[in-house]
Amino acid sequence: MRTADFDFFLPPAQIAQEPAEPRDASRLMVLHRQTPDLEHLRFSELPSRLQAGDLLVVNDTRVMAARLFGRREDTGGAVEALLVRPFSDLRWEVLFRPARQAVPGRRFRFSTADGELGGVVVSRDQGVALIDFDRPFDPGTVGSLPLPPYITGYRGDPERYQTVYGRFPRSAAAPTAGLHFTSELLERLESSGVRTAAVTLEVGPGTFRPVTVEDPREHHLHPEHVTVPASAAAAIREARAEGRRVIAVGTTVVRTLEHVARVCGEVVPYEGWTSLRILPGDEFLVIDGLITNFHLPRSTLLMLVCAFAGTERVLDAYRLAVREGYRFYSFGDAMAVLP
Repeated sequence: MRTADFDFFLPPAQIAQEPAEPRDASRLMVLHRQTPDLEHLRFSELPSRLQAGDLLVVNDTRVMAARLFGRREDTGGAVEALLVRPFSDLRWEVLFRPARQAVPGRRFRFSTADGELGGVVVSRDQGVALIDFDRPFDPGTVGSLPLPPYITGYRGDPERYQTVYGRFPRSAAAPTAGLHFTSELLERLESSGVRTAAVTLEVGPGTFRPVTVEDPREHHLHPEHVTVPASAAAAIREARAEGRRVIAVGTTVVRTLEHVARVCGEVVPYEGWTSLRILPGDEFLVIDGLITNFHLPRSTLLMLVCAFAGTERVLDAYRLAVREGYRFYSFGDAMAVLP
């Protein structure tokens, strides 16, 4: 297996710079795992392809207002910091730009939504620093929303980079498969007998880290915190026991559920960390279907989808999506892989 096996030509113009309006107006390509059938729909038509009793599992994280702008206390030199994860109310893991500024012992002052915020660098490992801030703050409002680096110039509503059901601002990036759902669509799904459950994976910036090694099995994912509440675990076990389909909304949900099943033998209430990487040849223990966005070439996200639906099948569908003008990545269109 080589990283180059997951390459395809993607015109830069097809990396979406604006979200669809409304959310569920995005396009939806439907692949069926048991047949060669492929369909082109709108996301609003998703209820017609799901069944009463299906269990949709979503990731209810929200993106933190994690982008902070500040200056060195001694020289006034400008810096940018991206909150990654907390270790306490005051100590945070942070990505610095430029990384060389994060010198242990150096102090910074950041401009935030609730006043000036001071901090001192405790340690640095490459571009990742530990900072002790002077006071606690709300990660949901402290700074500005960090859009992915491939989205440039977007000036629209920041809530469009949040899901309608997100609750906890603990992520550095959005679980983008969920961006297509509207409250009205969720109500339609519920009315048709489709059930939902929520887990949490706190998405880290490593989701954007390219695979630079020739063998993707040598690529390591940054650990991310996951939580499976008792209610979600019970709903998933019940669905599987009754032969109902478990449909993951996004690769973060897949990695959460498959991690817990590997560690615990089945999906149980869980809180911990995962760096699970899923590649072709790996077994899926929990999910029966997947709703996901169109991902970038050579990415771990694309590799996961290939593992679930077959590498050639998925890459053929991606090439077709390029020819048909589908839009890719966070603000782009969606794919559903169903039994």
